[in-house]
Amino acid sequence: MSQSQLAWLTTAELAERWRMTTRTLERWRAERYGPAWHTIGGKVLYLLADVQAYEGRHRRKGG
Repeated sequence: MSQSQLAWLTTAELAERWRMTTRTLERWRAERYGPAWHTIGGKVLYLLADVQAYEGRHRRKGG
C-alpha cells in the first residue's frame, strides 16, 4: 500500500474516536504515551493501523 493510500487520523479525529479532548492527546505525546504519531508538513497525524493496533493491545475483557 502506498503512502497516499494509507488512512490517517488528525488529533481532532482521534480525540473524537476516543471521546477525549485534543489536549489529552497532546499531553500523551509529550509524555510519550499512546499510539505512534507522525509529523507531516507540521501536522500531527496518526496512522489508522497504529491506532487500531494500540486499541487491540489495550482491550480489556469483561467478566
